[in-house]
Amino acid sequence: MSGKFFLVAFGSLLLYTLFIHFGYLNFMGDNANSYNVYLYDPAGTYTQVPPMIHSVTSREELDEALAGDASGGVGIHVKDGNPNIVLYAGTEKVDRHRADYAFSLLYSGREYKPETVGQNTPEMKQRREITCELLFIEIAAVGFLGIASVLFKEKQMGVIRVHAIMPLKRRLFVFSKIVLFLLTDLAFAALMTLLNVGFTEAGDVLFAILIQTGILSLVMSLAGFGCAMLLKDFKQFSLAYLVITLLTATPVFLSANTAIKMDWIIYHPFYHVYMGLKNAFFGTPVTNPVYYICVVCVIILLFGIATMAFHKEMRREG
Repeated sequence: MSGKFFLVAFGSLLLYTLFIHFGYLNFMGDNANSYNVYLYDPAGTYTQVPPMIHSVTSREELDEALAGDASGGVGIHVKDGNPNIVLYAGTEKVDRHRADYAFSLLYSGREYKPETVGQNTPEMKQRREITCELLFIEIAAVGFLGIASVLFKEKQMGVIRVHAIMPLKRRLFVFSKIVLFLLTDLAFAALMTLLNVGFTEAGDVLFAILIQTGILSLVMSLAGFGCAMLLKDFKQFSLAYLVITLLTATPVFLSANTAIKMDWIIYHPFYHVYMGLKNAFFGTPVTNPVYYICVVCVIILLFGIATMAFHKEMRREG
């Protein structure tokens, strides 16, 4: 309470909820429904073209339009009556989606019908995606910073020195802090999901979301605890926080949410945690036992490191 952590968590919840309801959904509703589609049809094979398709008069104009389109535009070059897709390649899955969308516009529901995947409306899909991303950022970044800020304040107050003479096992201090932040993160995740995904839609996925949130919370809390004990002051921690946050979030978001392809991302541990959280939001929780075995091993290892760091800090405090 002295560290105002609960106030920060509540403020983050309120800010995220307002952003999703009154900012993100309105913006995405107007700007993220489609890709730009350009048609080059020199023979005039398609006499009736939907207004959402932009016609060009030459292959050079088509190439220039695609080169200057930052939204992932798709080109259609009609040769001998057959439409051919022209685009800048991204990931295989996204490229198929872009081509599928371009064909659906070209044929306007006549002889081509795109496959419908999933039961989510575009708005619900956006709600699930942005809630997942903000929740991951909150737990990974703010949770990591929150436990460290509390511990540095307690170190200044002499709490570590007092605990060193108490007849309690040292790991109980670590356990008490981690459990407190775990419960806070679980409550935050539950409220975040219910307020932004909806009470009805969240009912089937909330349990799986809480499991993945608990995994992320334990990992980041233990990492933050260890760093707070090993580093001398908050200035040193701020640098470590910046590095860890960038290495944790940036490559994960680029690989999971953009066309940037990184083959090495499968070796990034937080990528699997993020995808586990995202799959939970969309009703496909992780069932691979290897994933959970690895998670348990990592948590045990981090708990041991945090406990040893706490012992070292007590010896330093005298």
